[in-house]
Amino acid sequence: MSTKTTGQEPESSSSTGKGLRTITTDVPARMDRLPWSRWHWMIVIGLGTVWILDGLEVTIVGNLSEVLKSEDGLGLTSSQIGMAGAIYVAGACVGALGFGQLTDRFGRKKLFIITLLVYLTGTVLTAFSMNPLYYFAMRFVTGLGIGGEYAAVNSAVDELIPAKYRGRIDITINGSYWLGAAGGALLTIPLLDPNLIPAGIGWRLCFALGAFLGLAVLFVRRHVPESPRWLFIHGREDESEKIVADVERTVAEATGEELADVETTIKIKQRHTVGLARVARTVLKDYPRRTVLCLFLFVGQAFLYNAFFFTYGDTLQTFLDVDQTGVYIALFAVSNFVGALVLSPLFDKLGRVRMISGTYIVSGVLLAVAGLQLGNLTAASLTVFGMVVFFFASAGASSAYLTASEIFPMETRALCIALFYAVGTAVGGITGPLLFGRLIENADAAGDISGIAIGYYIGAGLMALGGVVAIFLGVGAEQKSLEDIAEPLTAKDAAEEAGSRDQD
Repeated sequence: MSTKTTGQEPESSSSTGKGLRTITTDVPARMDRLPWSRWHWMIVIGLGTVWILDGLEVTIVGNLSEVLKSEDGLGLTSSQIGMAGAIYVAGACVGALGFGQLTDRFGRKKLFIITLLVYLTGTVLTAFSMNPLYYFAMRFVTGLGIGGEYAAVNSAVDELIPAKYRGRIDITINGSYWLGAAGGALLTIPLLDPNLIPAGIGWRLCFALGAFLGLAVLFVRRHVPESPRWLFIHGREDESEKIVADVERTVAEATGEELADVETTIKIKQRHTVGLARVARTVLKDYPRRTVLCLFLFVGQAFLYNAFFFTYGDTLQTFLDVDQTGVYIALFAVSNFVGALVLSPLFDKLGRVRMISGTYIVSGVLLAVAGLQLGNLTAASLTVFGMVVFFFASAGASSAYLTASEIFPMETRALCIALFYAVGTAVGGITGPLLFGRLIENADAAGDISGIAIGYYIGAGLMALGGVVAIFLGVGAEQKSLEDIAEPLTAKDAAEEAGSRDQD
């Protein structure tokens, strides 16, 4: 089957734009009925590696806390370490909002290339930091690129992956953040060994690591196509049809399966852009319950992760006499990835609501227990506690991105991801590192690690609350087409147009 048009004359520029039409297409159904193939693995590798880069960045900063405080580093304090984490997250928030809007307007592919280049620029220039102010500025630039990646890549992944696999793939890809975290933790061990590399050079090489991986990702991404869903909505249905036909041919040859015809179609009224007022009305008026759900999910996971993980290395070194934190953080990171990998299929089988609420509540309760026992824990036992807590929290945190990506109309997808990421991260991700940095300083002065427990309790409460909200407001989106979960705005426009003609 192919994209069909209604035969109407192109609409004037006073309507949705010059040359735009009302069309009927079967592209979403054709993409959703594809069996899994090597082509889909190319999408996963080309787009999913952004989280590995983010994990690499955050882990490197956490492991560099001691050297960055030293004369061989930049002479930072614990509060400034926390501030650097907050500035990185602030850059990610700004990048998500700015690039998110551009992603909906100019396409997924252009933006996931541009945002990767911004990240590469920021991380390379960070290696040349000569004072705290320059370091903070480059962390902000690096964050800009990562934040933009979240909006562009999540949109593209969900629009290219078949509905049957969308939950597990999205959760696993988001969980791959921890592969970067584990790799970064282990690589910093030799790079921070003064017997192997001078202390003033090793920490700079750590920041250059992300550039090498980023360049490899950039090479793979050249072969990732634009989202066919984005194309047919923006008046480029011929390009959309060509991409889908090529994908179908590639998948059929790779799997040896004959692809079944589809009968499901969708009628949309094409347009180039959706105004911010329309986006705001969609989020606040059309889907208020889903908006509340996403806010709670993002705030909870952002505070939990950015508070605990940004300062985990500093906690081990300050209170538990750990010189090299790499092994501890690598074990912690592996548990996070395994949690996402093992639990992700259940989001498609048991359903979104059960799994989101369950992972949030369980991880929240376990973190509260860790806070109560904090004064009795060693570096090893604290790490084990963290591994158990974040085995569940990793899948829960990843589900926040999945939720924001799939429960809002296609035309607003990237901006909605960006909005909730920015708001949730601004509340939880910026305040978390700042709070923990201050708690560590105060607890260190008092000589009592239990002084940071309040941060654990806040994170636990926010996660548990997010899980409770999911019970009442969660959306059963498992194995459903994106267009069935949230009707595209352009489909509503086409229906209104048809209703208007009927009245005439």
